[in-house]
Amino acid sequence: MAFEHICNINDIIPGTGVCALVKGQQVAVFRPSGEEKVFAISNMDPFARSNVLSRGMICEHQGELWVASPLKKQRFNLATGACMEDERFNIKAFKARVSDSKVEIAA
Repeated sequence: MAFEHICNINDIIPGTGVCALVKGQQVAVFRPSGEEKVFAISNMDPFARSNVLSRGMICEHQGELWVASPLKKQRFNLATGACMEDERFNIKAFKARVSDSKVEIAA
């Protein structure tokens, strides 16, 4: 599995997300507060059919990290892409890592 360099970890403000183009697909990359760890999921909100998830708010529920869509507020698990409100709308999760301060996504 090949990883693609996206940006440096310091390019992502802790507690926020950014959008990256990986193999022609928009990917939302999140850096939780206080960590040098990243998560990557599809940027497409399947409810609104808009590429907006990178602008969502990171939240915690039962020890797991989720992002709430900025449009309709459905939540998606940052590790798995599962939709909390309706499993029919699960999205793709990507392998992501930080290596030598570089954010990398499995392409």
